Amino acid sequence: MKIPVIEIFGPTMQGEGRAIGQKTMFVRTAGCDYRCHWCDSAFTWDGSEKDRIRLLDAEEIYDELKEIVGNNFQYVTISGGNPALIGKPMAEFIQLLRKDNIKVGIETQGSRWQDWFGFVDDLTISPKPPSSGMETDLIILDEIISRLPLDLLSLKVVVFDDNDFLFAKKIHKRYPDAEFFLSVGNPNPNETGDIYPRLLKSLEWLWEKVIKDPEMNTVRALPQLHALVWSNKREV
Repeated sequence: MKIPVIEIFGPTMQGEGRAIGQKTMFVRTAGCDYRCHWCDSAFTWDGSEKDRIRLLDAEEIYDELKEIVGNNFQYVTISGGNPALIGKPMAEFIQLLRKDNIKVGIETQGSRWQDWFGFVDDLTISPKPPSSGMETDLIILDEIISRLPLDLLSLKVVVFDDNDFLFAKKIHKRYPDAEFFLSVGNPNPNETGDIYPRLLKSLEWLWEKVIKDPEMNTVRALPQLHALVWSNKREV
């Protein structure tokens, strides 16, 4: 009945998706049902930082957020791992935040339904493309998306190569009414130093793909803004 938490930090800025540029606190949960090749938070599931995992209830997490930053936040991003693996304790945490008029953003890959999806303000479903090494179950994804109001939902696909772009087109075509984002992939989340030159080069490539493709007229192709500014630094 507790939440496995591996990081709590902020305030910082949300770097991608619908809430890009939003000042936010981050709560990162441990555990994931996927094993993406390029995962930028593999430490949440590969055991390398298992000693950092704490089992906390909703009140303990909220108290820690306020201890870190006082009232200097109005938005909390819950990330992972996959926070959709957590049921009732997560629902309690989200409802506690909403009670104080704090908005909540969640990102999940769309592999698991939770009833608390309806409580959040921004739900990003990010189906994983071929470069991840994972295979998206479209039947499960259909079921999840069919149960969500469009004003709550956005879709995001990370694009590393042509195959990923084709996958993104397939997802966009399957759910044409959903707000849709493309995000530039970061192939080496452990690289040190400034990585913005290669990220900008990848963004230019992605923009050219979108500009030339009439089937992608309504998507938004974005950088990972936090990576452009802070490279691969943790807890920023």
